[in-house]
Amino acid sequence: MTMSADAAPTASVGSSKVVLVDSSTVVLGIETSCDETAAALVMGGDDVLSSVVSTQVDLHAQYGGVVPEIASRAHLELLNPIIARAIVEAGVPEQRIDAVACTVGPGLIGALLVGVSAAKALALVWDVPFIGVNHHEAHLYSAFLEDPTLEFPLVALIVSGGHTMLIEMQGHGRYRLLGRTIDDAAGEAFDKVARFLDLGYPGGPAIDRVALHGDPEAIRFPRAMLHDGLDFSFSGVKTSVINHVRKHPDVSAADVAASFQAAVVDVLVAKARRAADQVGAKGLVLGGGVAANSLLREQFLAACVDDGRHGFLPSRAMCTDNAAMIASAGWHRLRSDGPTPLDAGAVPNLRLDFLP
Repeated sequence: MTMSADAAPTASVGSSKVVLVDSSTVVLGIETSCDETAAALVMGGDDVLSSVVSTQVDLHAQYGGVVPEIASRAHLELLNPIIARAIVEAGVPEQRIDAVACTVGPGLIGALLVGVSAAKALALVWDVPFIGVNHHEAHLYSAFLEDPTLEFPLVALIVSGGHTMLIEMQGHGRYRLLGRTIDDAAGEAFDKVARFLDLGYPGGPAIDRVALHGDPEAIRFPRAMLHDGLDFSFSGVKTSVINHVRKHPDVSAADVAASFQAAVVDVLVAKARRAADQVGAKGLVLGGGVAANSLLREQFLAACVDDGRHGFLPSRAMCTDNAAMIASAGWHRLRSDGPTPLDAGAVPNLRLDFLP
């Protein structure tokens, strides 16, 4: 992203070292909010020097979901080697790192604490600023890492296993929550339906894969709150799937998966379009783990084309939790707000509008 005229370099003091935050500032990002252990180095907020992600999918697959204790222990084991690899792949010495950013929330408290503790320790040892990053904000910045032409105002649809929300991005660090799920997140619904259909874990990719062989119009599952505001509800469609399969035990799993997926995607796309219309957004951005879903990507982009609006689809690598987006968000936070105090802790239920 090209720095605008009002984006002049700024000085930040987070230790005894004064950091001039500009296009040459290198930030180490650390992500441990759930079941991915990640580290990345980003320069100038948008130049990814390295990005390393280690997933724990195989560790949690036998349980059908993320086990917090297992996730925390895996982060403890993996984080230092992942950070070391990210530094080596970036080809820069440790002395060249100007700040350390990490996810402070939302997420699993034990997992978050591993990353926060490591980030603070490195910041102290290297005598550089520490920056706490909101995971949701980071997903917004993953878009700018791949498409620097995005213009404000934007509406972002963030869809993951723990969250489904519509956010208006009015500028860097300026956000407004437009809508969120009132019960299950879309990704959570995908996981639960996949588990019920015995399709495997993680549920999102499993539903997506099986749905390719099904008829999305075979079963008309409900589109809850489709015409009611900008909030979401996916608990009802999940229950409807379970009830339908119990009444029709011989129904094709592929048809169920395709029909369920179509119901969820219809609601997500319809509400994203409505939100963009209401705020006069120049663009629509998709983010979060469920952004990898093939039907959602197809219909989201088609809606943007139909509406004459700039639509952004992240690469599948940027859909999953990663540390490049943490480092990018950290660069912007350091530039606008300065360092985060070292006595700031992890906040598992951190909201975007309550960023420390």
